[in-house]
Amino acid sequence: MQSDQTDPAARECALELEAHPYRIQQIRRIVSAQLRYWRLEPLVDAASTGISELLANVHRHARPDKRCSVKLTLLPDRLTVAVADSDPRLPHVQPMEPTATTGRGLAMVEALCDGWGTDLLPDDDGKVVWFVLRRPGPVPTLVPLRTTSTPVEEPALRERLAVAASVA
Repeated sequence: MQSDQTDPAARECALELEAHPYRIQQIRRIVSAQLRYWRLEPLVDAASTGISELLANVHRHARPDKRCSVKLTLLPDRLTVAVADSDPRLPHVQPMEPTATTGRGLAMVEALCDGWGTDLLPDDDGKVVWFVLRRPGPVPTLVPLRTTSTPVEEPALRERLAVAASVA
């Protein structure tokens, strides 16, 4: 994990790999562990699914090789997951046949994330496919509406519990 020099609040994690099926599962576990380390448990499922789909696309479509890199960038308001490979052909969401067994990956990524896109690398060196997940806000702390300094009598407590039970 390294800090981004342009934004001191940013955190990064970068990995290099060959996109083979057994490596995709390893990367899912690494991404999940990193997000838990960053205390982003609510994003684990979406990020793991999205990264699996992007890496599966590299495995299936990238030419000439399956080498790629994965980069997670955490900013105060969002997580960006990016996969770079050496194939300059850009992916696109395809219309799906109801019985098709492939071709749903980018549609799934689009449905899971808050935004996605592609960028060509300079000199036809490939592309980067990325998606963004909004970082969850802080969990609000529950504050009692009113506190009492006098002890609650037992009959009053039973009456409140009966009312609460009847509402539920």
